[in-house]
Amino acid sequence: MSHPTAPQLLEAVRLFLLEAEGALSGRLAFHAKVAANTLAIVGRELALDPDGAQSAALAPFGGVSALCEGLRRGALDPADGALLAAIRAATLARLAVDNPRYATLRRLKDREIP
Repeated sequence: MSHPTAPQLLEAVRLFLLEAEGALSGRLAFHAKVAANTLAIVGRELALDPDGAQSAALAPFGGVSALCEGLRRGALDPADGALLAAIRAATLARLAVDNPRYATLRRLKDREIP
């Protein structure tokens, strides 16, 4: 038998906080909810690796700094389909971590860029 993984430990503490929240009131209940939500975000961050997704998506443009510089200098066309697709992929990776229940996230994932 092996030890629990980091995501399993995060989830166990998150569930405990949600359970404890019911026994708390006011400020403590609020902070328990915030802590549980924070642990959920950390779990998604570990599972989805948005930094890696962003790096992979923007690598063809030299990464974030090079992309920004290229846009500032006019060397990159902000209407370029490949550039828009890369920025979209990086943005969706972040949204999936921050709030996967974001009302339009699924629609944005399914919608193609013109």
